[in-house]
Amino acid sequence: MIKRSLTLQYTGTILSLVAGTVLLCWVINSTFLEYYYTYNKQNVMLDGFSTINAQSAQGALESEDFDVGFEKICVNGNIAILIISADGSIVRASVNDVKALKRQFLDVLFGNYEDTSSEVLKKTNSYVLEKQADTRLNAEYLILWGTLSDGNLILMRTALESIRESVWISNRFLAYIGIFAVIVSAIISSFASRKIAEPILELTEISRRMTDLDFNAKYRIKGENEIDQLGEHMNQLSETLEKTISELKSANNELQIDIEKKTQIDEMRKEFLSNVSHELKTPLALIQGYAEGLRECIHEDEASRDFYCEVIMDEADKMNQMVKKLLTLNQLEFGNEYVAMERFDLTELIHGVIQSSSILLKQNEITLTFKTDIPMYVWADEFKVEEVITNFLSNAIHHAEAEKRIDIKYTQMEDYVRVSVFNTGKQIPEEDLDRVWIKFYKVDKARTREYGGSGIGLSIVKAIMDSFHRGCGVINHADGVEFWFELDTKSR
Repeated sequence: MIKRSLTLQYTGTILSLVAGTVLLCWVINSTFLEYYYTYNKQNVMLDGFSTINAQSAQGALESEDFDVGFEKICVNGNIAILIISADGSIVRASVNDVKALKRQFLDVLFGNYEDTSSEVLKKTNSYVLEKQADTRLNAEYLILWGTLSDGNLILMRTALESIRESVWISNRFLAYIGIFAVIVSAIISSFASRKIAEPILELTEISRRMTDLDFNAKYRIKGENEIDQLGEHMNQLSETLEKTISELKSANNELQIDIEKKTQIDEMRKEFLSNVSHELKTPLALIQGYAEGLRECIHEDEASRDFYCEVIMDEADKMNQMVKKLLTLNQLEFGNEYVAMERFDLTELIHGVIQSSSILLKQNEITLTFKTDIPMYVWADEFKVEEVITNFLSNAIHHAEAEKRIDIKYTQMEDYVRVSVFNTGKQIPEEDLDRVWIKFYKVDKARTREYGGSGIGLSIVKAIMDSFHRGCGVINHADGVEFWFELDTKSR
């Protein structure tokens, strides 16, 4: 809630200035107008006297050339002038009734009026300027009398109109004008203040929304004044803050991801150590047990000793294979394994893997179908692709049930080919589909242990495909499970 409205403050300031100005003019008018009027009249009379005196010095008072100048002095200054020679004759007069003017001048000059008071304003060798007040008529005059350069006597008189009444009328008119000016100023200042306050209020609302991190509000620039420039800077500030906060949120999100990754890595490390320990515990126990049996000669016949040695060698080989796979997986995950991208025939490679697995297929009475003999050229690391196919085929052989059938096929796309390895048998539970790629994860632990699986093979497949920047996956079907991977058929 705004306690002090900017509009009211602005309007109040303007009204105070206007009212103060009018009041000051009224005080100055009342105090100094009368003095200024009198002073101005004095200068007019003195200027007139100087002009007439200059003409008298040239002997041109009675010339026709001075008629117009003399008339201007009398009319413009509202001055009654009478010039009398030494013998009392009239040299020049500003009125037709010369006798009346002469008598009035003589009365004023010699103080024949009882109700007249005078005040000498200026006195020189040539003239005397005084102010006379007629209390009877409530009138004031400026009188100048003196001697001209040619010896003639000059009398000048101008009425000081009722200055006080003029001041009162002037002040009353000024008051009316002042009231009108205040009203007009109030209207104009109110309108102007609203025009100024509206964009400021808009900027205030924008700043409030910015404090709530709402950066959609933008100031509508209407011109090129200071407020519009402020609005433009507010818009720029809003965009900068939005960008900065967005970057901070992104950085914070990345930090959270990094923290989660670190936590995940720690958990994976713990799980890895636990899984390795678990996987090594059984073969180590078997090796230790059969080795102790050999040492103590539990069975002295040669056939038993050979059996004990075969078990020890078999378990040691399993441990060796698992360690190799772990090393391979570690190199793939940390990017230390070199990937040699080359073009080769995938069909020939798959036939070779099938040939290598023919004994296992026959032992498990599995029928394998791969009807493609057409060359399929792809871009990848041939050795690693062979390992992927070997893992998929080995996994299919050990999980084939029911019809005991394995199908290998291509799905040709525009720039890549999808290789699918399908085996009949049990489906993988839906909750385990994404977990089969995690090292040491086993859907059926008993069965995996039965054929010597370590749960690392599919993790190696995932790491290899990630190094190729290609995908792999698993799909459940009604009668079995399909594992697939994709390879580029064109050089990118």
